[in-house]
Amino acid sequence: MNNGQSHELRSLPTEQILPTAHDLDRMSALEIVRLMNQEDATVATVVERALREVARAVDVVADALRRGGRLIYVGAGTSGRLGALDASEIPPTFNIDPRRVQFIMAGGPEALGNSTEASEDDPVPAIAEMKKRKPGKNDVVIGIASSGRTPFTIAAVDYAGRRGAGTIALTCNRNSPLERVADFAIVTEVGPEVLAGSSRMKAGTAHKMVLNMISTGAMARLGYVYGNLMVNVWTKNEKLTNRAVRILERATGAGQESATRALKASGNRTPVAVVMLAAGVTRAQAVAALKKSRGHVRNAIRTAKQQ
Repeated sequence: MNNGQSHELRSLPTEQILPTAHDLDRMSALEIVRLMNQEDATVATVVERALREVARAVDVVADALRRGGRLIYVGAGTSGRLGALDASEIPPTFNIDPRRVQFIMAGGPEALGNSTEASEDDPVPAIAEMKKRKPGKNDVVIGIASSGRTPFTIAAVDYAGRRGAGTIALTCNRNSPLERVADFAIVTEVGPEVLAGSSRMKAGTAHKMVLNMISTGAMARLGYVYGNLMVNVWTKNEKLTNRAVRILERATGAGQESATRALKASGNRTPVAVVMLAAGVTRAQAVAALKKSRGHVRNAIRTAKQQ
């Protein structure tokens, strides 16, 4: 990092010193957690200020996935790990192909559990990793960097954008290089951290909240939920099977026995069972309706009823 870049980083709001935390190492345990809790309480308000941009991201991601494209997260350090976490949670929660939601992490997958922070300064592997994925007009790439100045993330987002992919920056500082290479930015200005410069704290919390909103909101827009029920849940174990039965009961008003029978008759595919029960149709008709609606459960019920 040259002197100019170092000076620029020092001036960022997220790199400043929080006055109330000066004596952190001399505080009692209760004083430490109370201060952290007070600072954490400001995060939701900060995220609220960015809701219009978050909503725009929801629609962009939903449109990309609807066209058969992919959502790709890119980041380094804490930011990369948060992207990887969201990418890993979407497939089991919404039962979609893991290839549809991916992550690129500076330092590779081993960086999820080991410190490879030096890799975030190298744009070459970022471009190489993005090239492997051949981003295009149906894809959307979200670059996550609290500072907005991570060379790895900037390079990956810039490459994807030049190949026609939609690009979104998620940062905690305005007017950053990452924001400038992206189509638009979601900026959560959390300010100084209790532990100076530790982006795993307020910055990480803000970004986790935003990523939850984007992925869950996009899945809701795609109809992979019914009401607020997780109807695409996998039935891979006893707990999830029981959850699916309860979801069927709530979604359709069926009793436990009817819901259990429908789930079994559907081949343990919860969305199929929902359509079967709600529309009063066979498994084959429910499958056809879901295919026609591209997995949108509510639309599939409407289609099945019209058959």
